[in-house]
Amino acid sequence: MIIAAKTITALVALIHVYILWIEMFAWTTTGRKVFRNFPKDLFIPTKQMAANQGLYNGFLAAGLIWSLLISDVDWSRNVALFFLGCVTVAGIYGAISVSKKILIVQSIPALIGILLWSIL
Repeated sequence: MIIAAKTITALVALIHVYILWIEMFAWTTTGRKVFRNFPKDLFIPTKQMAANQGLYNGFLAAGLIWSLLISDVDWSRNVALFFLGCVTVAGIYGAISVSKKILIVQSIPALIGILLWSIL
């Protein structure tokens, strides 16, 4: 079960590394393709704001990766649960305020990770 918990945690971390990359480095290129409902004329004016959001996604990814590097299982679980909880809350807020798709992309995988870590 620990392999499944660590695998989903790694997947959630990778999702957030990808979001970091889009928001910090590819907002006006790949961002236009990913965020199709966002007004095209606002990508350039919001580039710095998106980069700031990307940095926060990077912090989530860093915490999740950190949890995978901790050798003590209890500590690893606690750190993973904290950051997966943060991802879940952020995804729920994003689903309410921006798009329901955020719930599927971010919150559902994080909730699966929480479930897997909780049953260890």
